[in-house]
Amino acid sequence: MKRSLIATFAVIIFLAAAASSRAEDTKRWNAPDFSTYEWTLKNPSARWEPRAGLQVVQLGKRLYLMGGRTPLDPAEVPVPGASDIWGDVWASDDLGESWEPILFTDDEDHWPARAYFQAVTRGRHMYVLGGQNFNIVENECPPFPSDCPELVPSSEFFSDVWRSRDGVNWRRMTEDAGWAGRAGLSAVVHRGAIYVMGGSFNDDSSIVGGQPERVYFNDVWKSYNGARWFRVTEEAEWAPRAGAIVVSKHGYMYLIGGEDGFTCDSGDRCPPYYNDVWRSRNGKHWEPVTEAAPWPARPGHQAVVASNRIVLFGGFGLSSDPSDPFAPSNPMDVWVSKNGADWEQVSDAPWNANGPEDIKYDFDALVVKNPKRWWQQQRK
Repeated sequence: MKRSLIATFAVIIFLAAAASSRAEDTKRWNAPDFSTYEWTLKNPSARWEPRAGLQVVQLGKRLYLMGGRTPLDPAEVPVPGASDIWGDVWASDDLGESWEPILFTDDEDHWPARAYFQAVTRGRHMYVLGGQNFNIVENECPPFPSDCPELVPSSEFFSDVWRSRDGVNWRRMTEDAGWAGRAGLSAVVHRGAIYVMGGSFNDDSSIVGGQPERVYFNDVWKSYNGARWFRVTEEAEWAPRAGAIVVSKHGYMYLIGGEDGFTCDSGDRCPPYYNDVWRSRNGKHWEPVTEAAPWPARPGHQAVVASNRIVLFGGFGLSSDPSDPFAPSNPMDVWVSKNGADWEQVSDAPWNANGPEDIKYDFDALVVKNPKRWWQQQRK
């Protein structure tokens, strides 16, 4: 699931509405005009290391950031995808303006360091699910190698589940949830249950080269406590993929986008990305909402529900210039939909980006609940 051809790190993005009168607020509630929304920089350089594949959740009045990976300099560690993998937890009590470390990677009493996992909240707990680490092992070279690297990457893929009330004290709910260990999985809390679906294991050949082949999933699982898991379906109607975003809205789960390869060498489609949208009430029966949304197909994106709309932004894009295959080409757009079928582009500069190189991918995003009331309480 690692992407390291272009060194782009993730940050946490918060959606913030422009200041408005009460009448304008009422009008927006009925028909929000996202083209008037503004992005506000909360912190230009947080204390935690730049990273991708992280997760962030809100529990109570706190924000918690955890996990992820930071690519290493290939000149110092010449192994494809070599990275520092994080198992730390950081907390913010002021909407991301400041962060304090509350748990460190080398603390052995919580989940092992990982990236491309999922974290959700249900009730009074936050849950960590799946993901992958990154190991470097000695290569099994023949006796007289001609071009055999001494070290090669070797990832471990998790199927464990952990939960916590405070981000410091963690309880392992299960070491093996029943679903295969995977990264790039999708997870959402829907109708009181935690759902896990999709994802992949083994690294893409464009990153590590050669076998074993990367395997993608389209199964769906659910749990009410993180310990006992039930397979809802072994094969959903949507194509196997990793990096899809799932949101819960008005009784439906919506599965949006994703990928089944990193570069055009990974499969028959170029790029091997999706821009379809599917929905389900129960995770077992899925119906296509649209086979091709108007936004460019992508992985590494985010989608959130705000003001009764699905808002999609960010993600990874491949260069279409053969002479410059590594040119930044990430999509500069923000799209909004009420039903997942009809989409409107409301911006071409998320978080005031100046070019494709400023667009994040493999990041995380959330809409803070009652942000104005929370902010007022913090200022008292």
